[in-house]
Amino acid sequence: MFNSIRKSLLATTGFAAMGLALSATGSSAETLDEVLARRGLTQKDLLAAAKTYTPTGKRDEFIVFSSGGQSGQIIVYGVPSMRILKYVSVFTPEPWQGYGFDEESKKVLDQGKIDGREIQWGDTHHPALSETNGEPDGEFVFINDKSAPRIGVISLHDFETQQIVVNPIMQSEHGGAFVTPNSDYIIEAAQYPGVLGRGFAPLSEFNEKFRGAVTYWKFNREKGRIEPENSFSIELPPYTQDLSDAGKLVSDGWSFTNSFCAERYVGGIESGRPPFEAGCSQNDTDYLHIINWKKAEEVFKAGKFTKINDHPVITMQTAIDEGLVYLVAEPKSPHGVDVSPDGKYIVVGGKLDTQASVYSFEKIKAAVDSKKFVGKDSYGLPIIAMEDALHKQVPLGLGPLHNQFDSKPCVVYTSLYVDSQVAKWDYCEGKVLDKISVHYNIGHLVAMEGESVKPAGKYLIALNKLAIDRFNPVGPLHPQNHQLIDISGDKMELVYDMPVPLGEPHYAAAISADKLKPLVRYAYGTDSRTGEKHPDAVRPGSEKIVREPGKVKVFMTAIRSHFTPEIVEVEEGDEVEFVVTNSERAEDETHGFSISTYNVNLSLEPGKTATAKIKADKPGVFSYYCTEFCSALHLEMTGFLVVKPKGYQDAGAGAAAGQAYTKADYDKQFKTCVDTQAVIDSVVAYIVSTDFKAYPDVVALVEDATDQLKFAEEAKVKAEEAAKKEDWQNATLWAGQWWQYQVKAADIGLRAKNLLDEKGAKPK
Repeated sequence: MFNSIRKSLLATTGFAAMGLALSATGSSAETLDEVLARRGLTQKDLLAAAKTYTPTGKRDEFIVFSSGGQSGQIIVYGVPSMRILKYVSVFTPEPWQGYGFDEESKKVLDQGKIDGREIQWGDTHHPALSETNGEPDGEFVFINDKSAPRIGVISLHDFETQQIVVNPIMQSEHGGAFVTPNSDYIIEAAQYPGVLGRGFAPLSEFNEKFRGAVTYWKFNREKGRIEPENSFSIELPPYTQDLSDAGKLVSDGWSFTNSFCAERYVGGIESGRPPFEAGCSQNDTDYLHIINWKKAEEVFKAGKFTKINDHPVITMQTAIDEGLVYLVAEPKSPHGVDVSPDGKYIVVGGKLDTQASVYSFEKIKAAVDSKKFVGKDSYGLPIIAMEDALHKQVPLGLGPLHNQFDSKPCVVYTSLYVDSQVAKWDYCEGKVLDKISVHYNIGHLVAMEGESVKPAGKYLIALNKLAIDRFNPVGPLHPQNHQLIDISGDKMELVYDMPVPLGEPHYAAAISADKLKPLVRYAYGTDSRTGEKHPDAVRPGSEKIVREPGKVKVFMTAIRSHFTPEIVEVEEGDEVEFVVTNSERAEDETHGFSISTYNVNLSLEPGKTATAKIKADKPGVFSYYCTEFCSALHLEMTGFLVVKPKGYQDAGAGAAAGQAYTKADYDKQFKTCVDTQAVIDSVVAYIVSTDFKAYPDVVALVEDATDQLKFAEEAKVKAEEAAKKEDWQNATLWAGQWWQYQVKAADIGLRAKNLLDEKGAKPK
């Protein structure tokens, strides 16, 4: 291995470059024209590829957070490359990241239990980025679960789920998550009506006992948590509420929630009645709910609410009396309801209509202020005449669904589900500017920061429901198709098809990559689910095993390439708790921890502490090991859990000594260590000769390498002490451990040197 280190060092100092240049001149490469001809590509294909190609080492301009549908997760990918970067587990256990397998994340998942039932999946729909003054700020992302009314809170400091809250009054929801311009509240609207609190009433009393609702979850940004005790809901009629959006700028303090099935039809196809789809599509229009949430907050704080399942609910009668909720007719079977960047307009499309309706907030507010209503609905909510609220109605095509805004003034993009197209149009003047076909049956679409007060433009993504002939067949279940569209010019241009092989993504939110500032390592001993220091984290040298009757607690560290302790002895029937801290500081030096045949897998990023609890219910010797390939000696990063039969007495022999070593073995290993140190010293000399402290990534590597050398010095002392006693067995092995720490230090040092070369570091 010493030779390989020396070769690596030579390569980084430039001696290998000459050989590389010579080999390049001895081979021929295809020309660009030859590649185009061989693959049957056109110049247009080449241009599209150039728009998405991200060379090695380069990064994307935007990051997209897409719902993962039935996976219960979030998909993170880059734009324009469309490279998938991460799955964020939210409502569903996910073993690679240890989510649902360590005790810390189990506590988060337990927050998602509903009526005492464990829910092992989720149907994620609408991610929402936290905002400051109406712009995404890169701190948090929120996601709803349609199948069970829940909201997940994900910190973008480490892309981990911190909290799950269950809506205590809804039985389902689709209209979440949507944030107010400063993330004061997360809006969650019910979908299918129910008895509030998930109670019972016969369907024959649907009109009287069933209700909809919209919840305003109070978010504490400093704590990174939703505060249920400071949250409230508003009771709504039993229309099927759907998506929402918060007003911004001139309309800040208001929110808008659409609905469908205003007919309040209850099906019964098994009884010979027409199905839901017939009864829920008879009327020409449905209702847009216009809610003064700022005033509702005042009503809540004044205590004018009732409690259902210990959750504050402003009744519909109170909402009427206080002037909190108004209705206006909207296109039939609407889906998207989107507020323009300046807050002046609300754009709504109807799946069973051919046009989009643009409402003027100024007109709506004027009608509210003058109490100009055309009547009330069956529950007493005031209705604004559609003509008194409309700015424009624009024919777009079949099945208008969702809307996203461009950086260009008055330009909006609308998905056309039935036509499988995207329409680009001017909502101020009411005219269509362009259309492009997609593949196929587009649902949502996302423009870069397209819901903010300052959309970024440049790219649009069509989230298509069907792929059909786009990709290699992989069985009856096809991937979804996310298509990247260049919107920088007057005409839209389709540039990339991306298969999405996880769930059915519904909606996505995009943010400029430079607004994200995630951690590359945790502060030592962090519980990643709380962001606080883990009370049981230990540093190297402080590891221990604590025993009580029937219980064993192991305070463990993980570092390349060993766990400490390596052997844990327990008795059959013991409850065993492993608290493992990753002692690394180098970026991306993740360790895993798994115990053979036990349902344990921890993901331990640098500095993180996580816990695994097991019941040692069967005698045996079970290996534990690092699941994440972490170093050249990854496979040697192992240990044994020894579960002794009840009442078993040791013979006292201890662990076997293994291979026997002599003084010659020790001398050979000692010389290797001395030679290796010379390599390390040369790398260190290079690093300190530069302005390396100007590069935080390099500084972190240097700190990690320094730690490894400290451990190496400790191992060296132990080797020399054993040699003085002529204990060649332990002297050789400790010298070998000394060398292992040196190898790790050398590896880290070489990475630091490479980074300095890439960054063009200058001599002091």
